[in-house]
Amino acid sequence: MSRGHHPSGLIAVTGATGFVGRYAVAALAAAGWQLRVLARSDPAHPLWQQARPEVVLGSLADPTALERLVRGADAVLHLAGAIKARDNAGFMQVNHAGTLAIAEATRRVVPKAHFLHVSSLAAREPALSGYCASKRAGEEAALATLGTAQVSVIRPPAVYGPGDRETLAFFQLARLPLIPLLGRPTARLAVIHVEDAVSALIARLQAGPSGLVQTLADENPTGYSWQQILAAAATAVGNRKPRFVQLPRPLLSGVGHTAGLLAQLAGQAAMFNAGKLRELLHEDWSVPAQGLFRPAANPRYSLGVGFKTTADWYVGQGWLNPAA
Repeated sequence: MSRGHHPSGLIAVTGATGFVGRYAVAALAAAGWQLRVLARSDPAHPLWQQARPEVVLGSLADPTALERLVRGADAVLHLAGAIKARDNAGFMQVNHAGTLAIAEATRRVVPKAHFLHVSSLAAREPALSGYCASKRAGEEAALATLGTAQVSVIRPPAVYGPGDRETLAFFQLARLPLIPLLGRPTARLAVIHVEDAVSALIARLQAGPSGLVQTLADENPTGYSWQQILAAAATAVGNRKPRFVQLPRPLLSGVGHTAGLLAQLAGQAAMFNAGKLRELLHEDWSVPAQGLFRPAANPRYSLGVGFKTTADWYVGQGWLNPAA
């Protein structure tokens, strides 16, 4: 796998400009990989000060760009995916058809490259929403196209950390004097800090194809209750006396349906809609020990430490008001 001064070889990356992707590119460069990334425009990010990736301009819908992306690669890290779309077909177009396209390009051009497909824990419950169904379909496409000898599939749980816009809402809720609890007390939600998730992905790459669907989690794979999650966020944002209220499901359901309908009428993709609500209210997003990928290095970030560094970053960037 040696390539000059790049001991780990050449890796082709999709989704490099996304939240996890930005961290992955920086960490892969630090680990000695030569990088080639797919992007719609020439990307630049503060995290990439030490990384000098070769950029292939294009998208998952461009077979020629995909072939240029993977040519000569020792590994392909497929991170690209849609987390919001106007409808189920929109999710399928990116998460299924896009995965199929990059898998087919890999099979044609570099049939011995390790294909690491980063999916989502949501793929475990395809009936919940269009997003969940599309993530499962993407996994199946990668495995069917390339086979278990070439593919590893990783399902991260909720990934958080500095720079993430999707979990910012939890920290905003945690500033309130009365914090709403979104799910039942019995619900469990596994999470992982972005740096720990990326460390695990690099360990999976270096270990070679697993042929398996594996999951990630922080030090507590059994997950946290909504009150534990929001209490940790409250501590991180300086809310010293948080009080919690359990929101009734009919109210949440009405909000989810209304948000989705308004977005459809406006011709936009809603982040919060009925499908996303079903995902949030699902009782079991824990990670069982069977199928958990745990690299030799244990996760660095506990929930408390990870949330504090994330909240401090939000405040420093002006995304979150400082504590009064």
